[in-house]
Amino acid sequence: MSVARRRTAVLVSGRGSNMQALIAAAADPAFPAEIVRVVSNRPGAGALDRARAAGIATTVVDHRAFAGREPFEQALDAALVEAGVELVCLAGFMRLLTPWFVERWRDRMINIHPSLLPSFRGLDSHARALAAGVKLHGCTVHLVRPEMDDGPIIGQAAVAVLDDDTEETLSARVLAAEHRLYPAALALYASGRLRLEGDRLVGGAAGPAPTLLVWPEA
Repeated sequence: MSVARRRTAVLVSGRGSNMQALIAAAADPAFPAEIVRVVSNRPGAGALDRARAAGIATTVVDHRAFAGREPFEQALDAALVEAGVELVCLAGFMRLLTPWFVERWRDRMINIHPSLLPSFRGLDSHARALAAGVKLHGCTVHLVRPEMDDGPIIGQAAVAVLDDDTEETLSARVLAAEHRLYPAALALYASGRLRLEGDRLVGGAAGPAPTLLVWPEA
């Protein structure tokens, strides 16, 4: 018996390294999500070439062609609906989304952020982590809410912060962790093994879900 796969779109603005990790994982027919569309707000985004090379349909919704955020998001929403999308993954999508769009895709839109939320929301998370002297840093996959980098957490991955780390070296290790975490988090959420309990995701009807927490490698 075939497994029902959730039709998933990935929204990108840049090179698409996290998108590539999702596409690679979804190439397995047993993966519970199918990447059916990659959408970019930038016509020259390198992620579009990567998606096409993998045989994934692409759409460009250039934000510069619209007079404001709402018309842009209406066009973006229409593109997702036309593609029959059920889940949306943000992967380096460099646009702030309005509450209208977030609520339109509530509990169907996932983001990855390069910090252990709720710490270091927003930009420059690696530099701020180094300045704060934390010993663990990492990344978080979460459901999207109207507030920036907020929402129920699906999973997190942690990396050790080394004494000689720079922003670049720490960023590289966190990015490698992102490439492991995002596909695992998408698989867990798309499988239906989680349910919302207030602002927390807990095990679903099939029983307790595994804790998606990746610790630093030895």
